[in-house]
Amino acid sequence: MITVQRLSVSFGSQVLFEEVDAKFTPGNCYGLIGANGAGKSTFLKCLAGKLTPTAGEVNIPPDKRMSMLSQDHFAFNEVPALATVIMGHKRLYEIMREKEALYAKPEFSEADGTRAGELEAAFADLDGWNAESEAAKLLSELGLAADKHGSLVKELSDGEKVRVLMAQALFGNPDILLLDEPTNHLDVDSILWLEEFLLNFKNTVVVVSHDRHFLDKVCTHIADIDFGKVTLYTGNYTFWYETSQMALGQRAAANKKKEEQIKELKTFIQRFSANASKSRQASSRKNLLDKITLEDIRPSSRKYPFIQFKTERQLGKEVLTVERLTRSVGGEVMFKNLSFSLGRGERMALVGDDRAVSSLLEVLSGEAAPDSGSVTWGRSVHRGYFPKDSNAYFTSGKSVIDWLRQYAPNVQDETFIRSFLGRMLFSGDDAHKKVSVLSGGERVRCMFSRLMLQDPNCLLLDQPTNHLDLESITALNNGLLKTEASMVFACHDVQFVESLAQRVLELAGEKHYDMYMTFPEYLAHPDRLARVGRAVNRT
Repeated sequence: MITVQRLSVSFGSQVLFEEVDAKFTPGNCYGLIGANGAGKSTFLKCLAGKLTPTAGEVNIPPDKRMSMLSQDHFAFNEVPALATVIMGHKRLYEIMREKEALYAKPEFSEADGTRAGELEAAFADLDGWNAESEAAKLLSELGLAADKHGSLVKELSDGEKVRVLMAQALFGNPDILLLDEPTNHLDVDSILWLEEFLLNFKNTVVVVSHDRHFLDKVCTHIADIDFGKVTLYTGNYTFWYETSQMALGQRAAANKKKEEQIKELKTFIQRFSANASKSRQASSRKNLLDKITLEDIRPSSRKYPFIQFKTERQLGKEVLTVERLTRSVGGEVMFKNLSFSLGRGERMALVGDDRAVSSLLEVLSGEAAPDSGSVTWGRSVHRGYFPKDSNAYFTSGKSVIDWLRQYAPNVQDETFIRSFLGRMLFSGDDAHKKVSVLSGGERVRCMFSRLMLQDPNCLLLDQPTNHLDLESITALNNGLLKTEASMVFACHDVQFVESLAQRVLELAGEKHYDMYMTFPEYLAHPDRLARVGRAVNRT
């Protein structure tokens, strides 16, 4: 159990939390949610003891072991993958290292023998004999090939490093598990596997995630950060959202009813207070009026950007034709002899290795050239491209308003640009911030502002939900559902893909699979399950 008592955290004049009380109990998974900047990661660091709060305390029984997903992808560069996983259980790893050093000594004293016995007993108590097999099993189930278990972490790809760090956090059945954005950089099969793992996990979990499907699947409770408080609710994310919206609506309706009653009472009092025959009634209504109080409904810190994709012109029937497209990067085949076509209004999801998916979108956007093959766009097509890495767009010293203005050369009215930025949550002085200092989420909102100004009728989107909070993801999702544009996109957010995809193109090195079906149908398809070598429960 984690007990939080009167926890307060502030940085200068900015107060993140104030006198928070909460309990996180075994057998439950708590989804920690809140707007970007609300303090989700800060709260996790307080729970983990990595950040000292301004006031208050976090109490964890001394015999309980906590594990937290590492965000440092370079900390274990010189360590083999399998050993990195075992390092997740600090005490066990220390015992293993001390044993190795002891048995490597050229001369073994009586004291060494006594110490060795103590270490062996502790090693057995911690199930050390099964440590390597458990670590290997976690790595394999997360999708890291067995021949890479002995590789140094620095030799692995970014996606493989994430799998190693995830296995490290899960290793050894920790009593308390803290996960900050665990689905970032994981492919869909690894995400589905993690969901099943957490559903069967019997201890305490606190997780920060912007993946709505993930929160719905694994969470028994929601811990909502808003107004400097952390409020616990029973149920998953959708249940929290629906009930909180219903409660807000009921409170607003009650206030409206009171306002109407107040108006009627004031009218009566004003009309009859000077009338002798009605004065007693007016006085009675005055007493009643004094007793009516409106509930103070504070606006949430959550804000939804307004995202709408208008099309410059209607698409023709033929949108895109790809023929025998091949590309390799660094000697590795991304795709080979890839052929497909895209029709008007069609929405196609790309799945597979992230590098291959990004490589294809770069070629389709014209940002990169294929090794061979052709890409033919319809004459009516106006493309809009959202790259996964947008850092190159934000190296100038321009302000946000000047940065966006360069993508709207025909718009001279600054009021229009300001109102556009306001809809994307850049208000007041935010419009004058230098783009080089923007956060990841702010940059993504800038990129979508740029994209909307282009009025494209075909969208190429590479991981568009990265860095966005739940509210922005919802707004983007709704905006894309309403557009008439054709779409080729890649995203790790399962619910996002489920809601949009009418067709799935899976890239698998020299092979590819073009499947005309919804994403849930694709995930459950026997051919796909045979390829990934695992069956995933989708209920």
